[in-house]
Amino acid sequence: MPCLYAFTLSPIQSMIKAYKLHTGEDGHSHVITGSVEENQLHHAVTIRFKETAPHSFYDWHPAPTNQYVLSLTGTLQFETATGETFVLRPGEVLLAMDTTGSGHKWQMVGDDPWKRAYVVFAPEKPINFIPD
Repeated sequence: MPCLYAFTLSPIQSMIKAYKLHTGEDGHSHVITGSVEENQLHHAVTIRFKETAPHSFYDWHPAPTNQYVLSLTGTLQFETATGETFVLRPGEVLLAMDTTGSGHKWQMVGDDPWKRAYVVFAPEKPINFIPD
């Protein structure tokens, strides 16, 4: 039977774009652009799914807990109180770790709903994030 899929695995594959929101020493949220590694197992505490209607927004708020936000559909513009911005697109990952301080806000862009999965992780466990 012929092989339908051929690929090689490098020791570290970091192909999925990710953004990490964290609280800095100044008490404000900051963003770091990077990626997450493939083919690694990580401990999860809970997973929750949510859908938000197109054209929605959410004003200033910190993350409720340390969590991965896996964006399935929808495009969002995020902003921190210091003016840092980034656009989260479908298939990208947000590590929301700004659980204190000024937080962040977001606004949906386009006509698609935002479908996502929240994966909560324990703060003492290693995270899957490689800064650019």
